[in-house]
Amino acid sequence: MRLVTPTALFATLLFVAATTATAAEKSDAEFFEQDVLPILEAKCLKCHGTGPLEGELSLVGRKAILKGGEGGEIVDLKKPAESRLLVAIGYEDEFFQMPPTGKISPKQIAVLTEWVTRGVPFPEKIAEELGNREPEHAAPPTVNAETRSHWSFQKVQRPEVPKVADDTWPTNDVDRFLLAKLEANGLHPAADLLAGDDVAKAKLLRRVHYDLTGLPPNPQQVEAFLAAEDAAAAYADVVDELLASPHYGEKWGRHWLDVVHYAETNSFERDNPKPEVWRYRDYVVSAFNQDKPFDKFVREQLAGDEIADPTLDSLVATGYFRLGLWDDESADPPQTRYDELDDFVTTTAQGMLGLTMNCSRCHDHKLDPIAQRDYYRFLAFFRDVESFQLGRDGMDKRFNVNGFHVDATHLATPELKKRFGERARQLDERIATLTEQMNEIVEAVRPNLPGGTRDDILSESNQLRIVRGFVGKGVQPKQKNRFEQLHREREGLRRQQSNIGLKVLGVRATKTPAETHVMARGNPHSPGDVVEPGIPEILGGGVPDITPTDRSTGRRLALADWIASADNPLTARVFVNRLWQHHFGRGIVRTPNNFGLKGDAPTHPELLDWLAAEFVEGGWKIKRMHRLLVLSSAYRMDSSHDEAAFEKDPANDLFWRFEPRRLTAEEMRDSVLAVNGRLHREVGGPSVYPPIPALVLKGQSRPGSGWPVSPEPARYRRSVYIHVKRSLLHPLLEGFDFADTDNTCPIRFTTTQPTQALTMLNGEFTGDQATAFAQRLLTAHPDDLRAQVTKGLELVTQRPVEKDEIDRGVAFVESLKTEDKLDHQPALRTYCLLLLNLNEFVYVD
Repeated sequence: MRLVTPTALFATLLFVAATTATAAEKSDAEFFEQDVLPILEAKCLKCHGTGPLEGELSLVGRKAILKGGEGGEIVDLKKPAESRLLVAIGYEDEFFQMPPTGKISPKQIAVLTEWVTRGVPFPEKIAEELGNREPEHAAPPTVNAETRSHWSFQKVQRPEVPKVADDTWPTNDVDRFLLAKLEANGLHPAADLLAGDDVAKAKLLRRVHYDLTGLPPNPQQVEAFLAAEDAAAAYADVVDELLASPHYGEKWGRHWLDVVHYAETNSFERDNPKPEVWRYRDYVVSAFNQDKPFDKFVREQLAGDEIADPTLDSLVATGYFRLGLWDDESADPPQTRYDELDDFVTTTAQGMLGLTMNCSRCHDHKLDPIAQRDYYRFLAFFRDVESFQLGRDGMDKRFNVNGFHVDATHLATPELKKRFGERARQLDERIATLTEQMNEIVEAVRPNLPGGTRDDILSESNQLRIVRGFVGKGVQPKQKNRFEQLHREREGLRRQQSNIGLKVLGVRATKTPAETHVMARGNPHSPGDVVEPGIPEILGGGVPDITPTDRSTGRRLALADWIASADNPLTARVFVNRLWQHHFGRGIVRTPNNFGLKGDAPTHPELLDWLAAEFVEGGWKIKRMHRLLVLSSAYRMDSSHDEAAFEKDPANDLFWRFEPRRLTAEEMRDSVLAVNGRLHREVGGPSVYPPIPALVLKGQSRPGSGWPVSPEPARYRRSVYIHVKRSLLHPLLEGFDFADTDNTCPIRFTTTQPTQALTMLNGEFTGDQATAFAQRLLTAHPDDLRAQVTKGLELVTQRPVEKDEIDRGVAFVESLKTEDKLDHQPALRTYCLLLLNLNEFVYVD
């Protein structure tokens, strides 16, 4: 209910009275031109004038106004005060408020109220003049020959590899595409690090370690690489070693988790945890480690329960649908439901297709040829996914969430039978034996029972009650005691039976989904035409082959098959662009989630198409593409500045040098733990809760709630395993630009803020880790300051260190001891803190 203060109400009445008194002295034409028209032009005609009409409503001319729009009439001449136009401008209906940019003033409301009371007079001459004006905003794009010709809507065709003048530089065809453009613009690539000195080679080694695993090389790895006689062969071996590392999946899985806005809580006030959602994170990490084909990766997430032979992996993958926000006390359930469905549309369309289809929820897309009808047809593919809810489907209290319990009887796959089948068989046999013995007692006492009780005891649910209730009346005490003993054992085994297997947070689907309507203005309370699942018209339209099964509608599998098809013009392009983005600093298309008409055009369209074709023809294998990119000469380029090249191409659109970057938030924390020796490298499993400063926890509505601190060494696991609580992100990660957890996150924009420096210098985490770093150096070289400084520099810089660097470090520690009167350990700790704040440590290249 809206509350109006007496003061506000009195002010409005004064405006109405004053306006009415003034208006009464004017003719209808004068009143309209002097008072009404300025309001319409300032607040209304941009959307309801001569251009594309919002809600199919025109306010140009009395006839158009009385006709109304898609929601019906807006003016009631018989009951003017009840006109929907006045309801809208008065913000009396939370779903129908105009203008949407903000409520107009009481004086303006009074003018329009008087205008409606007069019968909305609108001089024809003015209406004609307005009708001849140029529209204030262009019509949304439609599907036509011009929009169909947009580069991203064309089927991928493998282009010819260009010829280059200098064919000694390219290592593979990726280089030829880049070099051809550089040569055409009078530029040349930066120096090859692999052909440089030891410092240059170490720079490349550090780059590829971080890019593929998110971790720095250790001094032994640096030494071995620099000692190799054949640098190119040694580098190729390093690439293979890193791609085979379990830490590769942790690094690249995190990129995908950004795209799907992975989080482990529901947001809103309570921000409760999503049980078992960490299994989805582990699925993603494992998928990258296993080099799972990307088309299969897509199918399992969208329809892992609908594929022909579901596996535990594919069911866990459907946790994709449980990653979003969930309001557990919604004031408007239909709105909450459509927000959930919109999240499915947004994440799938942007993350897998590079289309901002969500912009069509309320109206036709303003920038792309995607009609509102297309949006709801796409949404219909997900209509069978039941809403995330608590207390559904008989889930026990330890897992009372809309997921399911995977066991050997629920899903009879060889994988699950091997894992749980023997124990399930043993329990089944014992339970059957106990039931047989209990039935023997039932049959023994049944003839002694009165009347209908003889029939009632045949029902298992009645047996214990009857046996206990008729002791001495047909049941002997020893029969009762034995029955109770058997019953207790059987119920205990049944509880064990119900807990065999794994708890999985995945999709729960219905075979009879609700109809999908086109919602007027995106309002779930204003359903329009019914639509069926379908492909956006700009991408071919039509309905894919949907084959229902005995357990599902088959809708999501049909969508997944279309998205993961080699014929889809977007999927492969979008994903290889993400690969390029994370290796080279930015995508060939700088807007990774927007390949539409207004997204950035590719700087190297032929290269993008060549990579997409190579990806699909290579079986959608991701590690193969990594090798192609990181073994290229382009990847080995130095990041050094070149003034002449910079003048020609300041944005580095042509990739004449490698882009330097700061470590990601996770890389920064993991690197600190790696160099001080604390990093716990266990892969997979439930999330961990590193300590968070007390002052941060006090900012919660219930300080400390939902953050049980993990013991050592678990608290020092890699950052990808830190619990992602939407309302309480780990301060270090959040401070260094952790991914948005509410929306699909295509790019983490790197910020530079004073709080980052303060966190690294004064934060509890870095202070504690600097102490551990100093202890590592003391343990390795107990009585040798120079050796301690040397090892510290080698661990942090991951390159050969110079004598003058060591000298400066030794002098710094000595000065702290002599001038500041510090003991050796705190002095060394201060030096270690300095090392962790070096730009060379925090930045790659």
